[in-house]
Amino acid sequence: MSPTVIDLETQALQLSVEDRAYLADRLLSSLAVDPSVEDAWAIEVDRRIAEFESGSVTDVPVEDVLARARAAIR
Repeated sequence: MSPTVIDLETQALQLSVEDRAYLADRLLSSLAVDPSVEDAWAIEVDRRIAEFESGSVTDVPVEDVLARARAAIR
């Protein structure tokens, strides 16, 4: 890792949560992205939202999801 990147990381970690989230989003957005993949994700997100709003699927508490994930990796 170059010193410049390490300096940037140090500075970035001192930012507020909101500023770090914004910066992370901007950096990730700057990476090469396949538009067809982005379109497919947008369609999937819309489908999942519609299922949730219609009541055909229900939410799972995050605690349950994390417990299942932890159990799966043990």
